[in-house]
Amino acid sequence: MSTRLVQITMKARDDATLGAFWAKALGWGLASEGPGVTNLEPEGFGYPDPSAVCVDLVVSSEPKTGKNRVHVDLATTSPEHQVELVARLTELGAMPVDIGQGDVPFTVLADPEGNEFCVLEPRTVYRDTGPIAAVVVDCADPREMARFWGEATDWTVHEVTDRHASLRSAAGVGPYLEFVRNPDPKTGWNRVHLDVRPYPGADLAAEAARLETLGATRVDLGRADIPWTVLIDPEGNEFCLLTPA
Repeated sequence: MSTRLVQITMKARDDATLGAFWAKALGWGLASEGPGVTNLEPEGFGYPDPSAVCVDLVVSSEPKTGKNRVHVDLATTSPEHQVELVARLTELGAMPVDIGQGDVPFTVLADPEGNEFCVLEPRTVYRDTGPIAAVVVDCADPREMARFWGEATDWTVHEVTDRHASLRSAAGVGPYLEFVRNPDPKTGWNRVHLDVRPYPGADLAAEAARLETLGATRVDLGRADIPWTVLIDPEGNEFCLLTPA
């Protein structure tokens, strides 16, 4: 059994407005499965497919406090493209932000609700990822996170060091999932989290139990009306195990 990363979910004060920003930023289509939820995916995309990690925005009144532990890095194809993309995102409502990055070749921005993201300089490794180069997670131990997520999903581990680890779909397409060492402690619930989904025919309860044996912990929300299972990884990052599809 295995599962795979299919989307990230981002809390938003105004899911429709923030969704419109990200749809334009990524060049993706925008839809809604219901009130308070905005769904983003590439035009003509057949969900779920490893060629993209989709984005769901879910309305929430919780305030943003501190830097997000999960963010996206956007890919560019040339120095000119990087400059053009930063300018276009700024026109859409993004703002430069200082998170202590210092003198780096990429640009750090925040979306209209303050969620940090990076516009990377051209990098060969991201030449075929699509607009999202990587989904990046701050962590204390990249090696342990690579171990857990490599066993939890069918994604392939590409690099592991004491400071950084990267995984990508076994199909060799779409964005990377990266873990970057960061000493800042996790506080509260993540504003952005990962959603994983088992393959068709899998048993959801059995897959949740398997993830627990790997080091995940189940979270009891006290609700029986949701079809998915909420867990936390070995470093306390929440993620959702969705129904098989």
